[in-house]
Amino acid sequence: MAFRIQGLDPSQFSHLFGLSDAALTRLGAQRHVVDAKPGFPDRIEMRDLDIGETAILLNFEHQPADTPYRSRHAIYIREGAEHASDLIDTIPDVLRIRTISLRAFDASGAMIDADLAEGTELAALIARFFANRETAYLHAHYAKPGCYAARIVRS
Repeated sequence: MAFRIQGLDPSQFSHLFGLSDAALTRLGAQRHVVDAKPGFPDRIEMRDLDIGETAILLNFEHQPADTPYRSRHAIYIREGAEHASDLIDTIPDVLRIRTISLRAFDASGAMIDADLAEGTELAALIARFFANRETAYLHAHYAKPGCYAARIVRS
């Protein structure tokens, strides 16, 4: 089963790039200088940021469906990111090295399945979920903190 993992569109965050720390705080966001790798998984470029890079931590609505599964959580993005990652049939290292909670949703935004997998086993779980014709898309979450990691669609 072919699948596609796409990073978030950076244009929806560009208004945050270059703001002062005080301005970010007023918007409920924080700037962090990366001091550990892995540790700051960027949702735009789908990679762990390098030490010394700048990350913005913000609250993001990753599941906007008007259902009980509507959801938002904290995510990191790389300040200044310009291009979203777009991977076909490839699990990026940022997911491969972590335990992932994978959630399957139908076209109405209702969760129809969920399971845990080590990132190295994620492709098999993606295939299993997409074998169900009712699965419209998947959301990957980092299992320990529960943060949204990526949207996965059929390719």
